[in-house]
Amino acid sequence: MREMVWKKRKNMDGNMKNKIRVNGMTGLGALYHKELADHLKSKRFLILLILIGSTSFASLYGALTALGNAEDSNYLFLKLYTTSGSSIPSFLSFIALLGPIIGLALGFDAINSERSSGTLNRLVSQPIYRDSIIIGKFLAGTAVIATIIYSMGTMLGAMGVLVTGLKPSGEEVWRVLIFLTFTVIYVAFWLAISILFSVVCRHAATSALASIALWIFFAIFMSLVASIIANAMYPINDEYSALVNSMDHYTLNLGINRLSPYYLYSEAVSTIMNPGVRSVNVVTVDQLVGAVSGYLSLGQSLLLVWPHLTGLAALLLVAFGGAYLGFMRQEVRAN
Repeated sequence: MREMVWKKRKNMDGNMKNKIRVNGMTGLGALYHKELADHLKSKRFLILLILIGSTSFASLYGALTALGNAEDSNYLFLKLYTTSGSSIPSFLSFIALLGPIIGLALGFDAINSERSSGTLNRLVSQPIYRDSIIIGKFLAGTAVIATIIYSMGTMLGAMGVLVTGLKPSGEEVWRVLIFLTFTVIYVAFWLAISILFSVVCRHAATSALASIALWIFFAIFMSLVASIIANAMYPINDEYSALVNSMDHYTLNLGINRLSPYYLYSEAVSTIMNPGVRSVNVVTVDQLVGAVSGYLSLGQSLLLVWPHLTGLAALLLVAFGGAYLGFMRQEVRAN
């Protein structure tokens, strides 16, 4: 009799655990679809789409005007993304500078707006796991980012083919897809940063200002800081110091700059989209002796930027991990 009761209790416990797991997954799916629908129906998404679309078309126009004077006829399809016009930056430069705006705009009020409106306590009171809230918001924002980036990148390439009649090779198509994937990871990092500030800061305006300040620092002031530190450590004020310290000065400057996600992303995608780039580190004269000039294959280019991809992915995980831990440790009270 006792054995029958014990088995019955064990089956009930197992069924209860399975129900909890199903409810948790259902809760995550429901939150993901709800957040995704909110993003796609919002005016914010429309504004971002217009901003990225207008800059993409402007960069395509600049590239088309510059391709007529191009001396090198190799990899012309890739030059649609990397060539700048007389006064218009390339698509690659546009997306490196303006891409973070997408992530910042989608996540700066992800948590604190729910808290201020009083809906966060209702969410956490539902029979779902608490971490499903922040995971669902991040996954929905990443899906919107991927939609914008892939659609704009594909549209730019398609319009370039229609206008110029170019026939991209398989390697060029793969390089563009890898470039767009790098871009999604890069923008998703800024989404995670904005969600982190949304968790830490109580007001949406504060989290937005903090996110924008960090973006401006990495995009503009990080290179200045790296130059100041390198000049202090290895000055090159005269010919002798330049002869002695040039290598160490450049290496330190490059290492500090690579702490910036903006520089890390720009260096990686420039290598992927330009097969003529053969190294991302310092190249000495001795290393150039006997080297054969030419283009790198896709596999060789990926070997050069593999550490960059790993670094961007690590930064993304650290940023989202900080937001996750901060949200899970916060106390949510009813207003």
